[in-house]
Amino acid sequence: MDGVRGMESPAPAQETSFNSSLREDFPLSEEALLCLRTLAARYVWWKTPEEAMLYPDRVAAQVMNLGALEDAAQLAEATGEEYLRGVLRRAEAGQLNARSWHYWHYRLGLAEYGRIPVPPMPMRKTA
Repeated sequence: MDGVRGMESPAPAQETSFNSSLREDFPLSEEALLCLRTLAARYVWWKTPEEAMLYPDRVAAQVMNLGALEDAAQLAEATGEEYLRGVLRRAEAGQLNARSWHYWHYRLGLAEYGRIPVPPMPMRKTA
């Protein structure tokens, strides 16, 4: 305890080896994990890169939503478009704004103007 009740330091993040076991359904290369870790330091500023990398899809979604064009291109190059398609399919409500949601669906071939519409954005489920 740090001396102030309720202000305990968070438990240290588990050490990750950045191996492909982070995404068992779509393993990422060491290069992709290193790229995500580097981008996590910039785009998930409220967590350490190690903490952010416990959820690599969230790091990718944050870059897809807020990233500079160069960073988004670096992400796509390192992870591949199929991984980014999966990030969109698994996206949670609020992870991407409408502009980014539409852009990435067109950019990754998941939508086509006049033929394949962009699906609705994820919504929070209420009871």
